[in-house]
Amino acid sequence: MKNAVSNGISAANEKLIRILAFTMTLSSMSAMLFNIVLPDIKKEFGLTVTQVSWVTTIYGLIYAIGAVIYGKLADAWPLKKLLTFGFVLFCIGSLIGLSAQAYWMVLLGRTLQSAGASVVPAAAMIIPVRYFPAERRGYALGITATGLALGGVLGPVVSALLVSVVDWRWLFGVPMLMLVTLPFYRKYLSDEPLQSVQIDWLGGSLLAGTVILLLLGVTYDGWALYAGSLIGLLLFVWRILRARQPFVNPWLFRNRSYSFGLLLSVLVMGIGYALPFLTPQLLAEVNQLPAGWIGFAMVPGAAASAILGRKGGKLADAKGNAFVFYLASSLLIGCFLLYSGLSGAPAGWIAAILILGNVGQMFMQLALSNTISRTLPKDHTGVGMGMLSMLNFLSGTVAVTLYGKAVDLGATVHWNPLNPFEGAAVYSNVALVLVLLHIGILLSYRYYARQFGGATKSLLGDKTRLAKLE
Repeated sequence: MKNAVSNGISAANEKLIRILAFTMTLSSMSAMLFNIVLPDIKKEFGLTVTQVSWVTTIYGLIYAIGAVIYGKLADAWPLKKLLTFGFVLFCIGSLIGLSAQAYWMVLLGRTLQSAGASVVPAAAMIIPVRYFPAERRGYALGITATGLALGGVLGPVVSALLVSVVDWRWLFGVPMLMLVTLPFYRKYLSDEPLQSVQIDWLGGSLLAGTVILLLLGVTYDGWALYAGSLIGLLLFVWRILRARQPFVNPWLFRNRSYSFGLLLSVLVMGIGYALPFLTPQLLAEVNQLPAGWIGFAMVPGAAASAILGRKGGKLADAKGNAFVFYLASSLLIGCFLLYSGLSGAPAGWIAAILILGNVGQMFMQLALSNTISRTLPKDHTGVGMGMLSMLNFLSGTVAVTLYGKAVDLGATVHWNPLNPFEGAAVYSNVALVLVLLHIGILLSYRYYARQFGGATKSLLGDKTRLAKLE
C-alpha cells in the first residue's frame, strides 16, 4: 500500500479501484452466465432459438443505453447514490428471475438486472478519471480490464458448476454478491459537487425503440415492425440533429477515420457474439451435451483470452495496432474456417477452436479500441469512446437475434463440402458466412490504410484531418 501512495495513489483510491475490479468481474459474469443454459430455457418454455435469444439481447440493449444514461447522471448525482440505486435494482431483477415460473418473468428479471448493472461500466469510466492522476490512469484502467476479463473466464466455469447441481434459475443469484461491495463504495466515494445536466430522454427512447422493433421484426417476421423500426430511426436522426444536447452527437461522424473505425468495430463485435451464442446451441442440439459440460468446453477459450490479453497490449505497443489487427484477422478467419469444417465434431475440437476465436476477438477489440481512441482529439475522447461502447453492445444484441433466426430456419445443405456431420449444416454455413465477412473487413482495412497513407497512419488518425470536426 505504501508503494501505491508513493506513486501518487492514496490508500483509499487503491482500495476503491480493486473493489471496482471485483464489481466488474461480477458484472461481466452476469452477462455470460446464461449462454450455456439457453438450450435448457428454450426446452422448458417451448421457445424457438430466436425467442430464447432475448435473454441475451434484452440485457445487452439496456446495458448499452443504460451505461450512457448513468454516465450523464453522474454529473448531477453523487456516484455512490447511483451505484446504490443500480445495485438495488439489479437485486430486484435477480429475485424475480430466481422465482420465475414463466418466460416473461425471466425477461423481466434480466431487464431489471441490466438496468441496474449498467451503472458499473459508467463507474468504470468515471472512477479512474476522477480519483487517479493522469499519469496513473493506465494503471487503474488495467486493473478494471483485468476484472472484466476474469469475469469472462469465471462465467462459464461458475455456470457449469452451478447448473450441474441446481436449477438454472440460481444463476440469477450469483451476481447479487455485488451488494457486498456497496458499503465500500459508500465509504470511499466522495460526495462530488453537483452540476446541471440535461439528458435527451426522447433521443434515448427513440434509439431503444428503433432497436427493439428491429429485433421483434426479426423474431416474428413482421414487416409492420420493420417499418416501425425504420420510422423510429428517421425520428432518431431528426432528433439528434436538432436537440441542444443530443443523446448521440452527430458531429462525431464527420471524422472519417473515427467513423470507419467505428463501423469496423461494430461489425467485428457483432461477429464476435456468434461463438458464445451459437456454440451452446451446437453442443446441445448436435453433440447432445448437458449444460454443465457445455460450460467446461467453453472455459479454455475464455481462459486463453484472459491470459493473453496483456500480451496483445504489449504487441500493440511494440509493433503497432495494425500488426495486432492483422494477427487478429488471421486468428479469426482460421477459427471460423475450422468451425465451419468441424461443427458437429467432438466437443474437444470445438473447445480448441474457441481458443483461436476468443484470443483473436480480444486482440481485434484491443487493436480497434486503441486506434479509434487516437482518431479523436483529447477533449472528445470520452464522448467518442462512449459511443463506441454503446454501439458495440447494440451490435451484439442485433447479431444474437440474427443468429437465432438462422438456427430456427435451419439448413439441410452443407455449403462447406468438408463438413460431414449430420445436423450441423446451419452452424457450418453461418461460420462460412462469417469467414467471408472477416475477409471483407480485412480487405476494407487494407484499402483504407493505403488510401490514407499506410497501415500505421490509417486509423491512428492524421492530426491535420482531425483538427476540424465541425
